[in-house]
Amino acid sequence: MQLDNKLVVVTGGSDGIGRHICLKLAAAGCRLAILGRNAKRLASAEADAREAGAPEAQSYSCDMQNPAAIAATVQAILDGQGAPDILINNAGIWHKTGPLDSIDDAMIEATIQTNLTGTIQLTRALLPTLRAQPEAAVLNVISKSGVVAQAGQSVYTATKYGMRGFTDVLKEDEQESGVRIAGLYQSGTNTGMFAKAGEEVPNHIFTEPDDLADVVVFMLSRPAKLWMHEVRVEL
Repeated sequence: MQLDNKLVVVTGGSDGIGRHICLKLAAAGCRLAILGRNAKRLASAEADAREAGAPEAQSYSCDMQNPAAIAATVQAILDGQGAPDILINNAGIWHKTGPLDSIDDAMIEATIQTNLTGTIQLTRALLPTLRAQPEAAVLNVISKSGVVAQAGQSVYTATKYGMRGFTDVLKEDEQESGVRIAGLYQSGTNTGMFAKAGEEVPNHIFTEPDDLADVVVFMLSRPAKLWMHEVRVEL
């Protein structure tokens, strides 16, 4: 895929992995629609993307736990920037590890809605537009937890296994439409995701988000006859 001037929607784009993906895509000449929840971080990500080379970058405050906000954001992108060519589903939250009965109802609901349901809703809303593009792709940044069961991650892992199934079926469903589907399964990444949930982990040993963003750009920019449906990044 030729990335120059493609419009890319990136969820969770104001922080962590998503922010680095935006900067790498900006350097490749992509136009960006950056979704996140924190207005200050969104404004900073938008400005940095433009400085990195994006011919156009717009940020949108969108809570992936709110279906109405997702629908409104999709309409705002279509009205303000036009039809996207690429959707990168990256937004996600972490719950502190522990047995299932240590995870409260609010955290269960927030994790499932953010990591799985909201992503499905956003993808559904954008699919008709993506199908109309000459080149289009959906890349889901999922996690190693979508392929490996790890103790204490019951709800988080359920969402990631769900995302893996969603990605695999979407690939089958869109074979004839021209929309290419990919899943990225990365191991621990050096971001603030764990700290936000009050979890202390050895972040310094994890994959750097800047390196992971390089993988995303590499996956998207392969020649037309070569597409990576699934990539796993291990420590």
